[in-house]
Amino acid sequence: MTNLFSLDNKKILVTGSTRGLGFLLAKGLAQHGAEIIVNGTQTESTQKAAEALRAEGFIAHAVSFDVTNSQAVNQAIDHIESKIGPIDVLINNAGIQRRHKFTEFPEKDWDDVIAVNQKSVFLVSQAVARYMIQRERGKIINIGSMQSELGRDTITPYAASKGAVKMLTRGMCVELARYNIQVNGIAPGYFKTDMTQALVDNKEFSDWLCKRTPAARWGNPEELVGGAVYLSSKASDFVNGHLLFIDGGMLAAV
Repeated sequence: MTNLFSLDNKKILVTGSTRGLGFLLAKGLAQHGAEIIVNGTQTESTQKAAEALRAEGFIAHAVSFDVTNSQAVNQAIDHIESKIGPIDVLINNAGIQRRHKFTEFPEKDWDDVIAVNQKSVFLVSQAVARYMIQRERGKIINIGSMQSELGRDTITPYAASKGAVKMLTRGMCVELARYNIQVNGIAPGYFKTDMTQALVDNKEFSDWLCKRTPAARWGNPEELVGGAVYLSSKASDFVNGHLLFIDGGMLAAV
């Protein structure tokens, strides 16, 4: 019982992990013993991210592929399974944001948001789950958002995609739990990242956020690691179909 949270010898694929929260999650999991498979669309940036982890003494592999392309996804997962080893944990982290008024939202931007945030979860999970079913074990963690439950101005497609991630998580749980596969999600609140820097720098918004959040502050990215470790480890073997909100209590407050 002393190693419930150990990730030693676990191979974890984190999509969209060349920078930002994805890279931070990858590093945090590596610090707890995981062997990381870094993913990005660009070969150079993916290699650099893996090299940065290796420079700190961690085991990391670089596998670049487009998570929205089914052929590329299937080829990459087959490559990982045959050349690197069985994927113990998949973290569907890849995501993008586009901001426009709803009535002026370009169709192309809608398609891009849905493809990266929603379709990729389906494609990568499907490819990985086929192997996990054969082994009768595995964990899939989908990165949702506060917008899995709440709407905000100018990001309606993003909210729609993250709401879909919530229901993908539940649907996958229902179908895969019988094979000893746990499918859960992490829904971050407002964290200080490159994506949110403009909001962090906006005093009016930051003041509103701190008043709206019971913890009265922005989240620090490192505070997401604990949830990822828990859901990747043996400690969560009977947790399934759950969306873990890490939001300083924001969703609980009126």
